[in-house]
Amino acid sequence: MLLLVICLVDVVDGVSMVDVCGLDDLWVVIPVGGRASRLLPLTVETSKACLRLLNRPLVEFSLVSLVFQGVRNVVFGVKGYVNYRNLCDCFGSGIGFSAYYGVEPRLHIKYQHDVVDLGSADSARINLEYFDLNGDVFVVQGDNVFDVDLRGLMDFHRGRDAALTIVLREVDNVEGFGVADIGVDGRIKRFVEKPSPNNAPSNLANTGLYVMSPRVRQIFKDAELEQLVKERGRLDFGYDFIPYVIEAGYPVYGYTLKGSWFDVGTPANYLAAMKSLLHRGFLLQHVFGECVYSDEDCCVWVQGESSHSVLCRERILAQIRQKKIHVKGAVLIGRHCQIDDGAFLSDCCIDNFTYIGKNAVVKGSAVMDRAVIGEYTEVLDSIVGRYVTICSSKQCPTKLFDLTVIADDVTIEEGSIFSGSKVYPHQTVKKGVFTNQILLAPV
Repeated sequence: MLLLVICLVDVVDGVSMVDVCGLDDLWVVIPVGGRASRLLPLTVETSKACLRLLNRPLVEFSLVSLVFQGVRNVVFGVKGYVNYRNLCDCFGSGIGFSAYYGVEPRLHIKYQHDVVDLGSADSARINLEYFDLNGDVFVVQGDNVFDVDLRGLMDFHRGRDAALTIVLREVDNVEGFGVADIGVDGRIKRFVEKPSPNNAPSNLANTGLYVMSPRVRQIFKDAELEQLVKERGRLDFGYDFIPYVIEAGYPVYGYTLKGSWFDVGTPANYLAAMKSLLHRGFLLQHVFGECVYSDEDCCVWVQGESSHSVLCRERILAQIRQKKIHVKGAVLIGRHCQIDDGAFLSDCCIDNFTYIGKNAVVKGSAVMDRAVIGEYTEVLDSIVGRYVTICSSKQCPTKLFDLTVIADDVTIEEGSIFSGSKVYPHQTVKKGVFTNQILLAPV
C-alpha cells in the first residue's frame, strides 16, 4: 500500500516533491511490542515489524509511504529484546534507509528508551513525554500495510480541532476489530473493541492508525485515566484509551480510509496481503521497476541491479520464454535466485538467493530468502521461512498446503506431507504426515 502512495509522488534529485506539503514536522510513533503470537512460529526470533513481505521488512512499507509524503521523524515504540534488536539492526538511525531511497533531508529514526510499557497507548504516552512532542503525532501499527493520503488526513484532523482522529475502514466482517459508531459530522459517539457481529454499531473498523493532537499529552495525565490504568494494569488503544477519551467528552473523529489497508497479523492475512499487492502491478513499478515479463496469463518481476543479478534475471527470463519455467498470475522473484526447468510458479513471492528445484510447484505462497525447495516439492497456500531446506524427489515428493507455516532454519526430509501445520525454527523433521500439528521439537 505504501506503494500506492509512492506512485502519486515524484522524486527529484533524491528529494520527494511532497516535502513542500509541510509534513516534515509531523512525528510518527510505531508501537512494536509483544510476541505477535498470531504469526507464530514466524515471529519466534523475528519482530513482526521485520517479517519479510514482498522481499522486504514489513514495516518498510509504512516507512516508505510516510517518508515520500514528507515525514522525517519516526519513533519505534519497541518493547522486548527481539523487537529492539531486529528493528535497530535493520534500520539503525535511518541513514541507510535514506541513502537507499534517496531521501533528503534524511529520515531520523529513534527508539523507545528502556521502559516497559503497558500497551500500545502507553507506548505512545512514554514517547510523547520522553521526546517532548508538542505537535500532532501520527500513530501507526507495525504489522499494517496501508495507503493513506496523509495530507488529507491531517487537514481533516486539524479542520475539526479533534483531540484524536481514528482512521476507519469499511469491512464486510467486523469480527476481531474495534468498531466505531459515528455521527453525520464524523464525530465518534461510541467505540466497541472486538464486538460480536450482532452487537457491532457499524461496519467501520479501526485500522490502528491514529492522529493525536497536542492535547493528548494532558489527557494521558487525567486522574480518571491514571486510575483506570492502575486498576487494569494496561493502557491499550482499543480496549482502554479510545473508549475513555470518547466517554470523557473529548472530540474524537473518524476518518474513513478510501485506499487499501491490510492487517498482516496472521498467516492467512499475510498471504492475502501478498497476493493483493502482487496483483496491483502498477504499485510495484515504483519499487521493483516495470514488470520484466508479461502476457495474458502472468506478470513477472525479477529483482537485482548488479551485473550478476542481471545475468540471473536474463537466465530466468529465457527459461520463461522457452516455456521451461511455467508462470501464472503475479510472481515476484528476488535477487540471485536459481529456478530449475519444469518449475511452476503462480501468485507467489520468491525471496533472494532461493533455489527452486526441477518440477517444483509454488502456488499462492511465500518462500523467504535462502530457502531450498527440492525437486517435485509442492508448496500451496503456505509460507516457507528463511534458510529452510525442503528435501524432495520424484519418487518421494514433499507437499505443503492449507496454510502450513515453516519457520526459519528448518530441514524437512523428503516425502513429508504437511496440511495446516506449523514447524518451529531449528529443526530437522523426519518423513511423516502432519495435519494441523504444531512441531515444537525435532520429530
